[in-house]
Amino acid sequence: MKQKLINLLIFSTVFISSYVFFKQPFEGYITYLVLALFLPVFISKYGIPKLPLMIFAPLIISGLIYVQTGDNEAALFTKIFIGFFSSVVFYYYVVQLYDFDIKRIFNLYLKGCVIVSIIGIIQIISYQIGFKFGYDYSWFLNKWGYTAGGIGIRMNSIFSEPSYFAAVIAPAFFASIQKMLASPFRFRAQWREIVIIIAYLLTFSSLGILGIFLTVLFLLLNFGFFKYAIVFVPIFFFGFKYAYEEIPEFQERYDGTIEVFSKQNIRDYDVHGSSFVLYNNYHIATENFIRHPLFGTGLGSHAVAFEKYTLTNLDSNVVQITFNKADANSMFLRIMSETGLYGLIFIIVFFVKCWVFKQRSVDQEHWIISNALALIILLYLARQGHYFLNGFPLFLWMYYFNWKSNKELREKGEKETVESEKLLPVT
Repeated sequence: MKQKLINLLIFSTVFISSYVFFKQPFEGYITYLVLALFLPVFISKYGIPKLPLMIFAPLIISGLIYVQTGDNEAALFTKIFIGFFSSVVFYYYVVQLYDFDIKRIFNLYLKGCVIVSIIGIIQIISYQIGFKFGYDYSWFLNKWGYTAGGIGIRMNSIFSEPSYFAAVIAPAFFASIQKMLASPFRFRAQWREIVIIIAYLLTFSSLGILGIFLTVLFLLLNFGFFKYAIVFVPIFFFGFKYAYEEIPEFQERYDGTIEVFSKQNIRDYDVHGSSFVLYNNYHIATENFIRHPLFGTGLGSHAVAFEKYTLTNLDSNVVQITFNKADANSMFLRIMSETGLYGLIFIIVFFVKCWVFKQRSVDQEHWIISNALALIILLYLARQGHYFLNGFPLFLWMYYFNWKSNKELREKGEKETVESEKLLPVT
């Protein structure tokens, strides 16, 4: 019973972000209460982990320097640094709590995905039959709203937006697709995977569609691009064609993004709002990076850079949308703006080095978990700019320790092979 309660509290930080206890001086999520409850216990039990300290040390120094130069604000830096660092440390402890058993943690995560997917499907059904309390959860989630579109409503379950659902559930979607392809005729035994896949498709989210395309790409990379291209490439092509022609939200965002990035059209209100927001933050992050290439201007500083370089300051004819001042609408852009080359090199090397492909995996689970987690990392880098919302650092630690486990098992197997060869009789 105690362990189930611990599991519930820890994974609530991953799935429940649509309720805040207070909004000033910052938004208080359930994650903060869980951290406040567990961190003192973890610190007394495990001590301070060295790895997070080593990673954050340059960010502490550069952040303090840029507060002094006026390129960052003390309140912004303090808020983001404390939140990000404490979250990274907390989820390191979480992995340690489960004895670095990534398979166990991933399975607990999958159980949560099944639950929120069922809620999402109930949401869609409730909308179709007109049962408001079944599809509109704003009566108990105060940072939640439903979005029109798709089949009347775009499914977001208990997440504040469909894109958040699409990002957080992406690893489960990848694992479910892989399992369905591996055993396509075991539908009765795979009802959980079917539920996750159906729910994922019902988001009608552009980020979800990107997740589907990346899932196909990852499967190609692992099973052999040329061997399976004849199967997957047509699926990819017709899937994109269907999404573009049948899902207005995707078509608008795709066309808007191509328009604004290729033609720099920032004065046309026909451009999709989210496309302009992404381009504006790209412009801001690039300008800030050019001036501060090594370490950016410190954690939390993108909001300051926004005021300096936003395209909305050019003239009144520019599209006047100023969303995502703090998070840059993309973690890659935010990392570029706030941490410069240090952050960019770190995340790129981390992502590439720790990616476990099927050909290098000691078993089925390691490569599936690795690719599933690689998917959410790419989706967050593309369009989710919050460093620690929905337990993102947990997925990073799982990605790292899954790679480390695979590496150690490979080295152990190779060593045992060498030792056994030494024992063979000489002929």
